[in-house]
Amino acid sequence: MGMRGARHRFMPNRLVFPGGAVDRADLSAPFAKGLSHRTLAALHRNANPALAHALGVAAARELLEETGLSLGVPPALDGLDYLARAVTPPDSPIRFNARFFCVHTSRVTGDLAGDGELDNLRFYDMAEALALDLAMPTRGMLRHLHAWLALSEIERDARIHTPVLKGHGWKTE
Repeated sequence: MGMRGARHRFMPNRLVFPGGAVDRADLSAPFAKGLSHRTLAALHRNANPALAHALGVAAARELLEETGLSLGVPPALDGLDYLARAVTPPDSPIRFNARFFCVHTSRVTGDLAGDGELDNLRFYDMAEALALDLAMPTRGMLRHLHAWLALSEIERDARIHTPVLKGHGWKTE
């Protein structure tokens, strides 16, 4: 996680996960291994196949840009798991429809040092992060990650609903 700078329009001075928008190039970017069946099935509930691919590529690209950590070049997307989604309320001046992924550290290489978009990059213990003053979406994602980590592989494969923060509350899709 890292701290967004004071100059950011959205969530300045807040501890966040790396991330960003899907770029047009992400739609056709190469990958070493595609998204897993589990991740594709979950993404296909609200994204067409081209967007699902682009979301995985964008996650790998943003991870590398903002943290210096890599899923390979081209990236191996098969280790990404789709954790949850957050959509800003319609009345929000800045809108987003963000998908959150997680990946086991054994699938990541590189040294933690990004492009400067996030300050004070580091790994946080779950309890330590949850004890901080976090934005509601960030806190919610950590809670969903905590629950996801407690699942066995069989339970993860059987998961049929994805948590979604819409407006000011959590739902599933």
